[in-house]
Amino acid sequence: MINRFNTSKTISKIIPEGSARSRKRQLRGIATTIIFALATLGCSSNPTIPEGTIGYVGGFLGGVVADEPRASLIGNEILSRGGSAADAVSAMYFVLSVTMPSRAGIGGGGMCVAFDVKTGKTEALDFTAIAPTHVPPSSDRPSAVPGNPRGFFALQARHGNLMWREIIAPAEQLARFGFVTSRAFARDLKSIGPAVLADPGARAMFAGKSGRQVALEGETLKHFDLSTTLSSFRARGVGPFYAGSFARIFVDAVNQAGGSLAIEDMRGFIPKWRDTVRVEVGNEVAHFAPPPAAASTVAAVMLAMLEEDGSYDSGDAGERAHLIAETGLRAFADRSSWLDVNGHSTRSSKDIVAPSQIEHVMKGMRRDQRTPLSALQPKPQNRRESPSSTGFSAVDALGNAVSCTVTMNAAFGTGRVAQGTGVLLASVPNINGRGPIGLAPMLLVNENSKEFRLAATASGGVAAPSALISVVANVVYGEQNIKAAVAQPRVHLSGNPNVTYVEQSVDLKTLNALAKAGHHTQTTPVIGLVNALSCPDGLPTVPDTCQMASDPRGVGLASGTMN
Repeated sequence: MINRFNTSKTISKIIPEGSARSRKRQLRGIATTIIFALATLGCSSNPTIPEGTIGYVGGFLGGVVADEPRASLIGNEILSRGGSAADAVSAMYFVLSVTMPSRAGIGGGGMCVAFDVKTGKTEALDFTAIAPTHVPPSSDRPSAVPGNPRGFFALQARHGNLMWREIIAPAEQLARFGFVTSRAFARDLKSIGPAVLADPGARAMFAGKSGRQVALEGETLKHFDLSTTLSSFRARGVGPFYAGSFARIFVDAVNQAGGSLAIEDMRGFIPKWRDTVRVEVGNEVAHFAPPPAAASTVAAVMLAMLEEDGSYDSGDAGERAHLIAETGLRAFADRSSWLDVNGHSTRSSKDIVAPSQIEHVMKGMRRDQRTPLSALQPKPQNRRESPSSTGFSAVDALGNAVSCTVTMNAAFGTGRVAQGTGVLLASVPNINGRGPIGLAPMLLVNENSKEFRLAATASGGVAAPSALISVVANVVYGEQNIKAAVAQPRVHLSGNPNVTYVEQSVDLKTLNALAKAGHHTQTTPVIGLVNALSCPDGLPTVPDTCQMASDPRGVGLASGTMN
């Protein structure tokens, strides 16, 4: 299967012979020799503006996208200051910990997939919020070990350009001087209602003007205790939060709030750099997060099946919808063979997407007929999965890219705040739908030419893999621009329940095609939220083709490209 992305016609004229695939490889080799020269043309520094100041980078900046607009704007400012993609997503995260703590609080955790254009290497960083070693009987709302601070510190330390204090300062200022409640956060507050105000610390952070109801969109909130914690991060790094006097104060506050932490849990938490789940897509490689980010891994299996099948690009809307549903059904059935009750994998990530395994998962798959559950072994599990995660991505002018998804393991975590710190506590992951199972970041890169192609994240619980692959397939195989791909109506089939969900905007022709293929459909307003960045001709080689899109089903923001 040949690479589906376009290549410079000008360069291709000097390689007139050979197979399409060999010509693509030669073209990429030439592109590699001029990659940084082109990047230099696309962006430049302003000699009158100091590095680290907004406006330092002129021309092409890269781009950012997030579920919450303020975070996206700050990420764009970081790129303008000369920050890397890792700087941008780290700053975006800490802003989200202030403006959207329901999903991205300091007490939670997550996973990132990071691409380094210099080395051409892509890695996953696992900082999921895990259970403590012991939960005392006095803990009525067990809490997880916070992973986000050390996770983003590790990411920025390896791939960042700016000083650490520049990463924390925007979030600290928002917490101290106030921020306007965005529509995105107001929706989360409305969904949980006054119940979150039962905890004194949460009431101080999330109550509106009346003090009896949660804040509404447009109301200003201030988080003074959280600003103090962020100030400590800025001045001293995150080390004291995990070991030392600050850690002891925090652990005591957690346990007084009904949580479950010991100083040893904090001191022993270390983010882990891990291999990604790799799926070859023509000349490119799609990189997904490994378990416990099971949604990302399920999406990898779906994409591997679409790549092996090879018919998505030639199918009409009905056939494409069927393929997304059918690969989803089989991927969720396959998940039952490797995902244990604790959310961990019993197989290596490499084995899950091995060609022989994908052939096994696809056995008997038809392009015009839905597989009955009776033909699947094992059958899809009925697992509760929290939809409360948030995704954000960044790519800088040189082509470095990072895609992250974080969670509190449940909406607002435990709903309690460690007094005096402003830290909302994440729930302990368990089999009742609380945990990192729904995390779904991914990147698509060309490893031969060291070029970035696509970054995407998905949230929405069980529907996240279907939403993510719908977008990726429409970009990679359907050759749609990223905005059209994100807006495209979606379908989802996990097999439990045995219903093919379709968004209300799916047209009648597609519904009829699904029915003819044996799908029992049911309409639903939204199937996942996807945020994405795409450079179909490669970055830094051809920055002019880059686009970014926040999902119109949500209220996020994509920002960047030019300064």
